Amino acid sequence: MLRSVLLAMARSEKIKAIVVKLPVTRKVVNRFVSGEEFADCIRAITDLKAKGLYATIDYLGEDTTNLAQAEASRDACLELIRQLKAADLLTHAEMSVKLTALGLGLEDGENVAFNNAKAVCDALNEAGTTMTVDMEDHTATDATLRVVDRLREVYPWVGTVLQAYLHRTEEDAKRYATKGSRIRLCKGAYAEPAEVAFQGPKAVDAAYIRSLKILMEGEGRPMIASHDPKMIQAATEIALRQGRNADSFEFQMLYGIRADEQQRLADAGYKVTVYVPVGTDWWGYFVRRLAEKPANLIFFLRAVPEAILGK
Repeated sequence: MLRSVLLAMARSEKIKAIVVKLPVTRKVVNRFVSGEEFADCIRAITDLKAKGLYATIDYLGEDTTNLAQAEASRDACLELIRQLKAADLLTHAEMSVKLTALGLGLEDGENVAFNNAKAVCDALNEAGTTMTVDMEDHTATDATLRVVDRLREVYPWVGTVLQAYLHRTEEDAKRYATKGSRIRLCKGAYAEPAEVAFQGPKAVDAAYIRSLKILMEGEGRPMIASHDPKMIQAATEIALRQGRNADSFEFQMLYGIRADEQQRLADAGYKVTVYVPVGTDWWGYFVRRLAEKPANLIFFLRAVPEAILGK
């Protein structure tokens, strides 16, 4: 229930306008977002590189409502790539993009998003790195995968995300457990109805393990996106049973969450990629991080004035 309320907050411009002005909001956001400027992101990735960690960078933005916004998001990604190349960081960084930010929800959205995403891929290919297409709520899944399939016809290294809590994901995992594919498997960060998604931690955990096994048994590159110790342990055990070596899969975690575990896994010889957000449009991302972990929410609410809470 609380998670649903928080995720509804992510779509509320009224609540956003109030909460983003609170000093405590900035304090919490700084835990999860590298900064609003590209220079902040570059500093964060430089630090990760020094620790033997990798990065996938999300230029924050979603719910694009016109073509100019979609093109601005594309151009921002291109500029960030140029700055990362100049800083010699692309050996340790790739991009993550949301297709809605690139125009998926617009008229003729699949073509708009494809063309903008391909422009980003062109730049990344020239720079020698890759891109992963983020997944959003279930209403965008089919369109997202159609665009991903088109991109992979040109650049087979384009990766995407599957959300384990969706009923469909095991079948999607079978389709993408192929040579050359790169699949980030996460539990899922959106409030989805029972008709399309498993409900409750136990059911979601079981679904995650089932899809993880499918990906590990396949020929692609599984990217285990979880901070859950049980999922991390399961991944290493399944990989061992499948005879996978440490460089045939990787772990992915969010910036600012379980940094000690990120370092432990990297020190143990696994590739660890940190999801690093940057940009001014951080509201939706921030609220989803609160929804995922009660400790984050408690820290935030303790400092919010009673008037904001409606008491």
